[in-house]
Amino acid sequence: MRDLQPVLRHIWQEKRDVLLTVLFGWVTGLAAVGLFTASGYLISQAALSVPVYALMVVIASVKLLGFIRAIARYLERYVSHRATFTILSRIRTHFFAQLERLSPVRLQRLLYGDLLSRVVTDVEALQHFFLRIFYPPVVLVLIFLATVSFTLYFSWWLALLLLVGLIMTTVILPALFHVLRQKREQTALEQQSQLSAEATELLFGFQELKIYRQLAEKERQFKQANDTLIQTQAQIQKHELLQQVADKWVGMVTGFAVLAVGGWLITNGQLEGVYLAMFLLLTLTLFEHTAPMAAFPHYFRENKEAARRVFSIGQQKEEERKQEEETCKPDNVVQVSQPAHVSLEGPVAIRFEAVSFTYPGEGRPALNNVTFEVPAGSKTAIVGASGSGKSTVLHLILGLEQASSGQILLNDIPIDQLQPEVIWQKTNAVLQEQHFFSGTIRDNLLADVEDDKLIAALRQAGLDTFSLDQPVFDQGANLSGGEKQRLSIARVLLRQGQLWLLDEPFSSLDYPRAQKLMAQLLDAARDQTFIYVSHHLSNLDMMDQIVVMDEGSVQEQGTYAQLMNKRGMFYRLKQVEQDALNDR
Repeated sequence: MRDLQPVLRHIWQEKRDVLLTVLFGWVTGLAAVGLFTASGYLISQAALSVPVYALMVVIASVKLLGFIRAIARYLERYVSHRATFTILSRIRTHFFAQLERLSPVRLQRLLYGDLLSRVVTDVEALQHFFLRIFYPPVVLVLIFLATVSFTLYFSWWLALLLLVGLIMTTVILPALFHVLRQKREQTALEQQSQLSAEATELLFGFQELKIYRQLAEKERQFKQANDTLIQTQAQIQKHELLQQVADKWVGMVTGFAVLAVGGWLITNGQLEGVYLAMFLLLTLTLFEHTAPMAAFPHYFRENKEAARRVFSIGQQKEEERKQEEETCKPDNVVQVSQPAHVSLEGPVAIRFEAVSFTYPGEGRPALNNVTFEVPAGSKTAIVGASGSGKSTVLHLILGLEQASSGQILLNDIPIDQLQPEVIWQKTNAVLQEQHFFSGTIRDNLLADVEDDKLIAALRQAGLDTFSLDQPVFDQGANLSGGEKQRLSIARVLLRQGQLWLLDEPFSSLDYPRAQKLMAQLLDAARDQTFIYVSHHLSNLDMMDQIVVMDEGSVQEQGTYAQLMNKRGMFYRLKQVEQDALNDR
């Protein structure tokens, strides 16, 4: 039940509609049972040639119960579906909020096909939780309690038969068939996730698969996964049909048992014969309400697994955070406080104080006891080999990750006291991974300004030949690597942030163009804080300071001249780069 607790919390937020649904469902069930019970009594009395005027109350009751049943059924369906759609909306919003908190590094570890399966298939599966799991047992128990109480007034033998039939259809049969198909249902869920992953990889990797002649093999794997899932689902459906037959059989057997016991009671003078048809119709109608319980175990298991997959992202991050707090030293542990500051005023000053960070599942820390300071309005370069922790520094500044220990301050405010949106609004960021949307160049500039300013930004970024209405394919498939980087630069030139974070912004550009764009960005950032991350060491003499990183630690920092005169790591890296350029 732990996996379903988040769903129950979302349901409880709609408690008004939930209670109304239970009420209308109970009234509908009682009206249906009462309708057929009264009809059975009416038929028996009519067979005895009772005068019509003596049956007027029963006839009116039948009509009234039919009317109440119809109205209550409509209200029950209306309110229950309204509650379901609202609950689904809350779950989807919660799921995307959890995704938003994931850093790009953690998000990339999830298979896109599996992620698509979670947000579509698993969320859709949760619509059955209220309608098929939570609501039917509650209503069924209430209807049975009322019906058994009514039957007890006439005979405890008949009430006992109804109770035995209830246990058979709601407990024994569902448990039995659940055991029979439990393994197949788990297999079907895994196969469905695998099929989504195969389909996504086939679509997104079509070009590479075609080039390397692996398309036919990938299509064969996709078809095999699809056929296997269909076979598993067919086997599950056979068990469902068999359970429905068994459920109906128990209902009919209980009806015949009521008929036989009722005849015996009439023979012994313990029950009037006019009630026999009434109890037969009561039994048959009552067991129609047990039909949803046949599918209860299937929906319960499906929703439990769907809830685990939908809510596991947020739960994993929370567990990782708790584990980090437990494993860190008491003096260095990060105390997470409620964000209290809603703005950052002026140019941003940044200070790292003994900051360490380890990605989940990795033994080696990405950052280890990192300390440095970026004065407000200064220009700082962070350099080092690939994997030295440069990008992680930017992720921590943006609030995409949380330090395991140490402290990060922006304008002397601890970063955990700032809402991430406040930081993002203040920042002009070009990260290594940029997303491009299917649409036009105008759509992908992500700025609601006049066309003249959009065109000026494109011109500054070296995209003079681009028009605003030029199409952009999904993920920028029709753009080269250099065009994507320049379009990303055009985006930040249109923003009004005062903190510039650039992560390898020119890696796909030639040196002259990169040098020109660097000068333009520095000019645009004049009195603003500017952090440039790169493993290339050219143009760094324009920086106020350089931070040299290696294996997650700061090795050196200072101005370009200071580091060159020091002849330390930066000097050696510069010499290696210069030798490589001379060999070309």
